[in-house]
Order: sequence, then structure tokens, then C-alpha cells
Amino acid sequence: MPLLGPTDPLPARPRRVLIAGTSGFGKSTLARRVSGTLGIPYVEIDALYHGPGWTPRPTFEHDVRSFSSKPAWTTEWQYDAVRAHLAAAADLVIWLDLPRVLVMRQVIDRTLRRRLRRLELWNGNVEPPLSTILTDREHIVRWAWTTHHKTAPRIHALMQERPDLAVVRLTSHGNADRWIRGPLSATAQPA
Repeated sequence: MPLLGPTDPLPARPRRVLIAGTSGFGKSTLARRVSGTLGIPYVEIDALYHGPGWTPRPTFEHDVRSFSSKPAWTTEWQYDAVRAHLAAAADLVIWLDLPRVLVMRQVIDRTLRRRLRRLELWNGNVEPPLSTILTDREHIVRWAWTTHHKTAPRIHALMQERPDLAVVRLTSHGNADRWIRGPLSATAQPA
């Protein structure tokens, strides 16, 4: 199947949807919108992964396999331990392919807002002190910068492995809006 764009019709109504992209792209926001449009559950994969104190939850892989065995869901495509499993179960991948400069602005703004407001993220966790951007190699801002280039090769490899899988590439938030209002909404309408 060819790579689809924001105006291309979908081959069928999706039931198992993955949102791909680097941290700070808006994957979770888009996943919630897709979930609402299609009327299917959204599972926030970060909430399954991060336990108290930012430690990985021991039941993470089991929890992912449990929700992904259900007939309908939307989640983010991340975490190496479950990435292949989720890709094998999905019937649609939405690739948020935004420019690095936009991603960095978004992730920095989001990180500052969350830290200054001390917003609880998952399981009691809050953003660490801003100074950890300089000391923590896995700080979300550094992570977004160093992993930005990894999504495209993953998507292309997935398209080789699963030529039947529908993949939609969205290169802006405007494209995402058009796609939700257009091709995605069209699949949600009764026939």
C-alpha cells in the first residue's frame, strides 16, 4: 500500500491505530482526537510504562499485550519492548512527521509548562528540575533532539514488513486537522 497523505481516503475504517513520531510531536493529543472521532478506546502507553519515580512498571509488556488483544484501540507507537508487537496488531499507523525545529519548540514549551505548574503526568511523576536537561541524557528535551531522525527509518521498515498496512503521513498540525475532518471522519460515518 502506498504512503497516504492528509487527503487520501483510507481503505477501511481503522480499529487498531498507532500514532508514530518523536516525543513532543503531539502523538497523545492526536491519539485522543482519533479515539474520539472513531469512538474507540485510547490507551496512553506512557501511563502503562512509567511507574512511581519514573521506574518502568513490571507489568508493562503484559498490559500492552492485554489491551492490544482487544478489537479496537488507539495508542502511541513507542517503547522498543512492544513496538513490533503493536505494529503487528495495528491496521493503521499515523506518522506525525513534523520538522525538528517545530518539535523542539513544542517539547520545550510543554516541558516548561509542566515543570512550572508541577503537573502530575503518570503515577505521581512530575517533570524533573529544568537543570536536568544538562545532566540527564534521557531528559525529554534531549531525547526529542537525539531521536528525531529515527522515526522515518522505522516507518519505512514497517512498510516493507507489512505492505498491507495503511500508513498516513502528516507533516503539519494543519494536515492532521484536515485528515481528521476528511478521510478519518469519512470512515466513522455509517455506510
